[in-house]
Amino acid sequence: MRLLELIGCAMLCLAVACGKAGNSPDETGMPSPPEPRTVLKPGDTIKVMTYNIHHANPPSRPGEIDVEAIAAVINRENPDIVALQEVDVRTRRSGPSLDQARTLATRTGMQVFFSKSIDYQGGEYGNAILSKLPIVQRIRHELPSAPGASVEGRSLALIAVGTDDGGFVYIGSTHLDVSDTETRNMQVDKLREVNQHLSAPFVIGGDFNAQIGSETINRFVAGEMFRTACLGSCPNTIPATSPNRAIDFIFLNQEASSVFTVLSYATVNETYASDHRPVVTELKYR
Repeated sequence: MRLLELIGCAMLCLAVACGKAGNSPDETGMPSPPEPRTVLKPGDTIKVMTYNIHHANPPSRPGEIDVEAIAAVINRENPDIVALQEVDVRTRRSGPSLDQARTLATRTGMQVFFSKSIDYQGGEYGNAILSKLPIVQRIRHELPSAPGASVEGRSLALIAVGTDDGGFVYIGSTHLDVSDTETRNMQVDKLREVNQHLSAPFVIGGDFNAQIGSETINRFVAGEMFRTACLGSCPNTIPATSPNRAIDFIFLNQEASSVFTVLSYATVNETYASDHRPVVTELKYR
């Protein structure tokens, strides 16, 4: 009789253990966390953010570096992909041991790709992309400048994530020149050239240093190659404390517009961490 009781107890324990598999509630009554996504599938919704982080220097604290503040903004919004601009990697001003791109990846639990725009103060400065989805391609494109123009080098960070049908969706992060219109126009021409070679959905976020209706943006969207993800007028993004103009955007190319539905588009009411407000959009795949 004792033996039968032991066998019954063992079978009961096995049944309980099996009942906890998958997304069933654990002993706290909470469901298990979902498995991380490895590819985009029809019906998936992703949140994309673009954020000029001002090398993690809060404008109210000249000379101070607060990477934790940037990470906190990202974590509060919980995006799937983040296009970052003005990122320092081991520069003297931010700290020769501080890689802001990798530090933000660690603090947010995301993968990262950094694209150097210039060498700066013993380190590098440029754009980065954070992604919860596995990054399957990492590409850097150098952007041109007008002959004779005294401007800072710029680049495009480009990644690809996989889709359930074996294809790719490309995500870009860029920062166009601030002072020279001819250079900006050449840079958007380069972005359009990159897009033509991709022949795939392409979502790009960045600081375009130009407003909707400007020569630069009109040139970028010509022929409906790109459109903003804005629903109505695009919200102002700079200065963060009291924004009076929009220069930070998320754009979709024609292929992206055909596979994504824009569910929302807004700025984040964040005034401390950077001189720009982040922009976020929610996109539903197919």
